[in-house]
Amino acid sequence: MAVTDRKPRGLLRFLLRAPIHLYRAGLGFLAGHRFVYLAHRGRRTGARREVVVEVVHFDPAIPEVVVVAAWGKNPDWYRNIQAAPAIEVRLSSHRWRQPEHRYLDAAEVQRVLLAYSRSHPGAWKRLAPLLGFPADPADARWPEVAARTRAIAFRPRS
Repeated sequence: MAVTDRKPRGLLRFLLRAPIHLYRAGLGFLAGHRFVYLAHRGRRTGARREVVVEVVHFDPAIPEVVVVAAWGKNPDWYRNIQAAPAIEVRLSSHRWRQPEHRYLDAAEVQRVLLAYSRSHPGAWKRLAPLLGFPADPADARWPEVAARTRAIAFRPRS
């Protein structure tokens, strides 16, 4: 379950989907390692679907990228990946076809989000209240929030 029940609509939805066109044009490097493009299959239609989501953690040594399903109870992209693996992941100028993925447990979600809050304090200050994340790292609600936050790590197929 994601932290917020509200799916983005209207102008916000348009703005969140706009980076897809950068990746389609081969300009994903402009997003650096802050955003990742995910191509997946619709769980009902089997049609190709695309989404760009914010990266909450990137480990270039593995390489591995972590994203959080934070908009809506169960975003469609997340449910689609539960039903069938991602087709493709693009991170900056990297392109991973048929990537491997794993689901993070609550303890790892909490570590990753707290590290993100320290690395990107400005973004965290704006996003945490929208998504229902505690702003304070010492907040007693963290274990509960982490337990209901869904996160997936992607890496190239070995």
